[in-house]
Amino acid sequence: MNRMKTKEVRIGNQVIGGENPILIQSMCNTRTQDVKATVEQILRLERAGCEIIRVAVPDMEAAKSLGQIKKQIHIPLVADIHFDYRLAIAAIENGADKIRINPGNIGSQERVQAVVDKAKEYGIPIRIGVNSGSLEKPLIEKYGGVTAEGIVESALDKVAWVEQMGYDNLVISIKSSDVMMCVHAHEVIREKTEYPLHVGITESGTITSGNIKSAVGLGLILNQGIGDTIRVSLTGDPVEEIKSAKLILRTLGLRKGGIEVVSCPTCGRTRIDLIRLAGQVENMVAEFDCLNLKVAVMGCVVNGPGEAKEADLGIAGGIGEGLLIRHGEVVKKLPEEELLPALREELMKIAGK
Repeated sequence: MNRMKTKEVRIGNQVIGGENPILIQSMCNTRTQDVKATVEQILRLERAGCEIIRVAVPDMEAAKSLGQIKKQIHIPLVADIHFDYRLAIAAIENGADKIRINPGNIGSQERVQAVVDKAKEYGIPIRIGVNSGSLEKPLIEKYGGVTAEGIVESALDKVAWVEQMGYDNLVISIKSSDVMMCVHAHEVIREKTEYPLHVGITESGTITSGNIKSAVGLGLILNQGIGDTIRVSLTGDPVEEIKSAKLILRTLGLRKGGIEVVSCPTCGRTRIDLIRLAGQVENMVAEFDCLNLKVAVMGCVVNGPGEAKEADLGIAGGIGEGLLIRHGEVVKKLPEEELLPALREELMKIAGK
């Protein structure tokens, strides 16, 4: 696929846009004022593969907490600001690597200019974010409702506003919970801007519905070469967002490395707790992102070895026991409770740990 040509933007120790890899972003669901809890969550997200993290800044205490948080983490820190321009200024002064604002809800020209001037002073980018739920009334009337074209016009109007203030260190995000509207909006904006795009399906829902909507929406957008950073928005543990984002990128061939887990859907022959075991394997392999492997988890020894031939490693269950398989060949038979440790040991050997 041909990647959309976008300008490069530096966010802390990362660079997005241009020919740089698509980066994975998430957002903390802790209270930013609770520095300990926020840092702990960010470190968990880092281990899972998060590359940019956003936090809410609803008040001055949260803004002033950013400096303490930043000292203890290793990825760029983005401050999410709504309404109060003073919080944006304080967030920048306290070390935010990027701020996310909607200039339309910051207020007057003077207030937006004050934020822009502070971002320029510190050399940090501004992400201009527009959601379909916040589309201005005149645009709703112009287009006869909330539309992709209206979302794009709203975003580009705000970009032009900031450009007129003398700043172009910008990232754009246009989001909707309507998947196909979101896809179409990105197709429209692709022809109208060279700024990097942060892509996601907003308010996508729970782990199940959110993953499906995000996979469909992000898949359609990314497969057209659109997008420089992504977030899978889920109602739940944000670590799940990272797992899903990595899998979407790998499935589209946009990211190499990491372990792909394949597992059978179970059937009447299954005599092992395959659902639990597959979940455990998926969680366990997250620490081996340095490897580029396929791991198979099969429910029976009848077809397991054959089905696992295309995998680098595999386990196939029996009655309270199972087989450890390497490239389709049986390595050993083990009790059920020893299958996961044995698989981990094989991965440790390959990783040289």
